[in-house]
Order: sequence, then structure tokens, then C-alpha cells
Amino acid sequence: MYKKILQETGHRDSPLPAGPWMMTQKWDDLLFLHLPASPETIRRYVPDQMELDTYDGEAWVSIIPFKISDMRIRLLPSFPYIRKFLELNVRTYVKRDGIPGIYFFSLDAEKLLPVLGARMGTLPYYYANMGMKKRGDWFHYHSKRHGNRELAFKGRYRPMSESRFPEKGTLDHWLLERYYLWTQVKDHVFTVGIHHLPWKVADAEAIIEKQGLTPFLPAEATGNRMLLHYAHSRRVLFWPLKKA
Repeated sequence: MYKKILQETGHRDSPLPAGPWMMTQKWDDLLFLHLPASPETIRRYVPDQMELDTYDGEAWVSIIPFKISDMRIRLLPSFPYIRKFLELNVRTYVKRDGIPGIYFFSLDAEKLLPVLGARMGTLPYYYANMGMKKRGDWFHYHSKRHGNRELAFKGRYRPMSESRFPEKGTLDHWLLERYYLWTQVKDHVFTVGIHHLPWKVADAEAIIEKQGLTPFLPAEATGNRMLLHYAHSRRVLFWPLKKA
């Protein structure tokens, strides 16, 4: 399985990370909720050592609720407590040294141990009370961050079309096919490389009851120009965190 994933790289706009991968996760039932925003709005929240990436002059912020169903360290058996949990990411799009990637504003998770481990690795993880259920063809998802109940998300979503592989050059491909993330601690930038097979996504419908995870965005950013994708599942490989 892993060999097949590593052999398929044509969908990437960046090289595979050097060395062996360290960890794997399976991501299931993802909603990609993409919000356009002005570059001036987003730039102030992105570290100066990263270039804000835009598509046709617009910056984008994406909110991604999903389920992790199989996390394990390479060559080790899975640990039952951290094998499965919910996660909710808020990210924007950046470049560094010409390589496209992502910058996380926040990552919420429902189990404390992965949060503590990730924060030691410099990522902005937060512990949250979270739940996800499927009723009919709708996925119902909620999250409230411990210590600040306003940083919450509640809604439901479902796929609305056949799944497809986005074509290179399109906005869909630009938003989805990202394989490096960067984070900054003081004056030091760190990076993590990932890899998976190309995203196969459907158009999605979402009804959002609460969305308090992007207080830095103007109200009009959550209007009619939201772009929604649903992805059923992807096996993801992670490389070790390193100083950029």
C-alpha cells in the first residue's frame, strides 16, 4: 500500500520530502470549506518569512472538519487511545522558496495526548470537545474549544455530485494539492512534508450553524462565494518536522 502511494507523484507541484516517512494517518469524510479573502486581510496573520499564496489575486482560508481513523508511527503497532479521533483545521495558502504549501491558524482535536505532542512539535493544536455522526447522507459535526467556547464550529455537510480528480491549473487543484506545511516559533521556521494519492472530491452542500474559528475574517467572507468539497478518504504519510 505505502509503496503504491509513494510511486504516484504526478499530481504534486513539489518534490517528495527527503528520507523515509515517519507517521501515517487515514483521513475520512472530509469537508473542505473554502472562503475567499483579500490578501491584505490575511497577510497580517501570516509570518513575514512566508509568502502569501493567491489565486487570481485572491487569498483563501479553508476550514476542514474530518475524522482520523488510523494513526500510527512507522514500523510500530497502533496505540488504541490515539488511533482514532476528530480533527478540525483552519489554514491558508503560502509559499516558501517557491514551494506551495499551507500555514495553519489552528488545529483542534478531541484527544489531549495528540494535542500535547503536536504542540511540542510547534503546531498550533488545541484541545476541543468534538462530535461527528452520520444521519442519512448528512455528516453532523460540532466542536467547542476548551477554554474558549466561542471558538466553535457546528454544522452538517454532504456530497452533492460524483467524485472527480481536479485538473491542474484549476482553483480546486490549487486549494487541495498541497504537500508542505510551515510553522514559525520566534524567528525559526519549521516544515513538515506529507504525501498522499491525488484528492478525489465531490461538490458538497453544507449548512453551518456556528463558525467562530475565523474571527479575523470580515463577515462577507462567509457569504455566497464559499467553495465546498467533500472527500471520502485518503491515506496520508508524514515526514519528520525539521527546521526550514
